[in-house]
Amino acid sequence: YILITRSGSSSFMFRYRSPIDGKTKHIKLARTSDISLAEARKRVTKLRGQIASGTDVRDEQKEKLKTISITQLIEEHYLPYVRQMKKTWWKDRDLWELRAKKRFDGIPIAKLTRQQFVAFHTDLKSEGLSASTCNHYIKFLRHALNLAVEWQMLDRNPISGMKLYREDNQVERYLDKSELKRLLTVLHSDRNRTVCNIVELLLLTGMRVSECLSLKWKNVDLDNRMLRISADDSKSKRPRSVPISTGAAKLISGLDTAGKFDYLFINRRTGKPLTTISKEWTRIRKAAGLEDVRLHDLRHSFSSYLVQSGFSLYSVSQLLGHQDVKVSARYAHLSTSALQDAANSASAVIESAMQD
Repeated sequence: YILITRSGSSSFMFRYRSPIDGKTKHIKLARTSDISLAEARKRVTKLRGQIASGTDVRDEQKEKLKTISITQLIEEHYLPYVRQMKKTWWKDRDLWELRAKKRFDGIPIAKLTRQQFVAFHTDLKSEGLSASTCNHYIKFLRHALNLAVEWQMLDRNPISGMKLYREDNQVERYLDKSELKRLLTVLHSDRNRTVCNIVELLLLTGMRVSECLSLKWKNVDLDNRMLRISADDSKSKRPRSVPISTGAAKLISGLDTAGKFDYLFINRRTGKPLTTISKEWTRIRKAAGLEDVRLHDLRHSFSSYLVQSGFSLYSVSQLLGHQDVKVSARYAHLSTSALQDAANSASAVIESAMQD
């Protein structure tokens, strides 16, 4: 039979009577999206054969699953799954390879305890990582273990509901004129032209990094100076259009991938679209003396330049693709500053007139 959950996902299930204790039991075969009905029927036929020979297939499966390590879960099941479901799956892979694997490698998932993860979370903070980064590790591991429960590899998730650090998501870091000049000097002279073009386009458009790396030539309209972000590539999962400046249009028209590749920015060695520029960005920002600047800060900088030029928060919200103008409210103090400068200018004129 097929079981449909509240979230809408559906799975092939098999109901049978245990030859050991006579109880009716249920076993999940797979998601309906993962196997065909014909394959599900083949699995049922095999299971019935085992039951006929006196084996309680659910109990046997549970015993086998108890030996699965978290390494097997992540590398053989979780990452292949999220690679198809999550655009930024590689971030989870990096979290696993960088620190989580060293801590949990080889431990059976049935023997994992909440205390182990709490200690790991604490040690990450002691290492100097930000609250946000520490939380990313736990969120990734919690997701993997939630899937293990869903896949009937685990009875319960040991870190379900685990408390996370409070994050300051309102960090504002903008490039001032001297910093911007230093960065542009490096971008216009550095050897890695592809990454430099990406960084400059981020500055010129305020796009998210993932949106920029996902740009395809079919979604570029230079005549009307517009970029189309598809729903799959948008954080809000809604398509949106990004108006671009003359400078952005000039940069894009100078790229040499048009007519050769589907994507604007590709890995020259593989011919495939880039998925990250973190390592090169680290090198570039150090060369510009901007070691504390994140790629996302380029988006903040774009927004701050708009607000300080007198544009409304609504305009900023539309250009950034925010669903709610409240998200753009963090830049309100910049708007106030611009108005104060305007007021000071008017005051200067008045004072000058009084002195004449």
